[in-house]
Amino acid sequence: MVSGPMIATLKEAVVRRRGRIILGPVDLTLPGEGFTLVLGPNGAGKTTLLKVLHGVERLSEGSATWSLPGPEAQAAQAYVFQTPIMLRRSVAQNLAYPLELVRTPRAEIETRVVEWAARIGLSDALDRPAPRLSGGEKQKLALARALIRRPRVLFLDEPCANLDGRSTREIEALLHAAHTSGTRIIMTTHNLGQARRLATDLILLLNGKVHDQGPAPVFYAQPNTPETKAFLQGDIVE
Repeated sequence: MVSGPMIATLKEAVVRRRGRIILGPVDLTLPGEGFTLVLGPNGAGKTTLLKVLHGVERLSEGSATWSLPGPEAQAAQAYVFQTPIMLRRSVAQNLAYPLELVRTPRAEIETRVVEWAARIGLSDALDRPAPRLSGGEKQKLALARALIRRPRVLFLDEPCANLDGRSTREIEALLHAAHTSGTRIIMTTHNLGQARRLATDLILLLNGKVHDQGPAPVFYAQPNTPETKAFLQGDIVE
């Protein structure tokens, strides 16, 4: 674990693809704690924003920095994709893999694998090939694999988009516990109900730009713009 705040800053950040601006320009500072939900219609740039913050999307212009040196900041982060990526290994081996990468002692790996398998309800499936799990099980395994390393910052891209109600509740419970334990979470969603249940603060992206942002109670009660109000009402916003 690294010490110090994990504050992210984007300055005039722009991402272009084939001459078209996908994101930006964005000026944004994210504090070192909280549960930030990034909202916006399809194509607004939500996934691109997460990838820029995580350092896996190259900027065309501007800068994206953390308040810690690059290698330390990167080592303290984890990312969960909308469609979970499973290693062609067992559930236990999937959970162990991120710990093996940082050379965690074998005894500690075994202890944490058993602990996290229990948390996600897969204690009886440790030897099962991960690709054979159901969609909900795969997403819980992907989340556990991200959290098992105890990241300071966790990025999630629509983690419940294709899940049923039960799996969504289980994922949200894991996220709530992680946030309560001190993990800083930045997550995209189309689900306004989910945003109301989880967010401490929100960002609304429209056309690749930060259109609105603020603490959750104020964001919901006093929308700053007609577009924000319309989006929260479920209207189509372009």
